Amino acid sequence: MEAVRPALRPHEFNPAEIGALAHLYRGEVYRSTIWRTRLDNTTNWAVVTLAIALSVTFSTSEASPLPLILAGILCIVFLLFEARRYRYFNVWRARCRWLETNFYAPMLRGEGVKPSGGWPQVLARDYCEPRHHISLARAIGRRLRRNYIWILGIQTLAYYAKVAVHPVPMSNLAELVQRAAVGPIPGELVLLGGVLFTTGWITFALVTYYLDRTKHALRPGGVAMG
Repeated sequence: MEAVRPALRPHEFNPAEIGALAHLYRGEVYRSTIWRTRLDNTTNWAVVTLAIALSVTFSTSEASPLPLILAGILCIVFLLFEARRYRYFNVWRARCRWLETNFYAPMLRGEGVKPSGGWPQVLARDYCEPRHHISLARAIGRRLRRNYIWILGIQTLAYYAKVAVHPVPMSNLAELVQRAAVGPIPGELVLLGGVLFTTGWITFALVTYYLDRTKHALRPGGVAMG
């Protein structure tokens, strides 16, 4: 029969423990900074891809708008890459924030450094049983709302502007449908796909925003890791 482990009684942190926590915080800040840089790199790839597509598409009036469609698909691939990286970044960010609110903030308020509220146990559990603090869907939604909704918005507007003004300004909607055709794919399907693509990602951003707000509302005091 397994012996019952006695509950550890909270005690004041001694100077050695405070120093160890300070070094731990520095390490977590460094790791979060590294992953933040990786997030910025992925966004830069999406911006550069869109810039190249815009340059190619609007270089001449006869140029095809197809590069803009491909740029939109590539931006979604970069979004998935960035969401995966964001889940890792969020681990280090959450630990830093946890130490700031439970360790440094009480110290600055003159309340002393006490393991009250069980926050050291929460942090220790996160080290012993590491896990992502956010789902992939919510991570995609966050990066979509912060960065990629604007990139995809510019890509969508540029595509419709291209088919509307080149090679000459269109005079009716039938001409727009004709210009939107890509090889054997009729323009109706291409435009319908564009509308579904845009509305789908807008809906996804709104749904994940609701999930984020619901998750935050369930946190005691509005503060928790992740």
